[in-house]
Amino acid sequence: MGATALVSGGKDSIFAASLADQQGVEVDELLVLEPDDNESWMYHTPNLGLVRLQAEAWGKSFRSVRVPGPSSEADSERLETALRTSSGPIVAGAIASSYQWSRLLKVASRLNRRAYLPLWGKEAATVVRAEISAGLDIRIVHVAAEPLTPDLLGLRLDPDRLADLECRGRGKTPVNVAGEGGEYETLVVDAPFFARRIVVESAETVADGSAARWVVRSAHLAPKP
Repeated sequence: MGATALVSGGKDSIFAASLADQQGVEVDELLVLEPDDNESWMYHTPNLGLVRLQAEAWGKSFRSVRVPGPSSEADSERLETALRTSSGPIVAGAIASSYQWSRLLKVASRLNRRAYLPLWGKEAATVVRAEISAGLDIRIVHVAAEPLTPDLLGLRLDPDRLADLECRGRGKTPVNVAGEGGEYETLVVDAPFFARRIVVESAETVADGSAARWVVRSAHLAPKP
């Protein structure tokens, strides 16, 4: 059986799964873990429902598993339970989060499966440049740290936007340009390996204290121009 990719719909998990395919670790399944806790340390949360469209556009199978309860050490236990119904390598897009990395390795060891993290340990800006160069259409869907502001929501992460993030990150409040610290999160709406693209029909900005999300209310797959 092929690999299971832990996918959030964001740039790093989608890119990691595509690299796995390219490097012979064929991904059969995109697995989404949907936490009740929007602040889970393990799981990205904005627009998780759109991963179903990504899977369809990519020709992958799709599975979604609820992971109820508050974020805690129990995160890894819920992850292990979700992965017990599949076999093969486990692919993830972690870059520098030791929390995610250590728990994924622990779960993979318990299940006697290989953990494949092609982005792990790479320099943040290098990863984002590679994702942009690979042709991913990446949209910013969540900002949670100064100096990132709601005007970024819905915009495409391209070379100019990356340069802007790097500039903002050199201010008094440092920003990880890959968003690895939760400073921002993303959604991939198109990629060269998608047969069709995701078209966002309607979305709204929802503010929550210092954070803001771009919540997609409706979207569909459409032929590429």
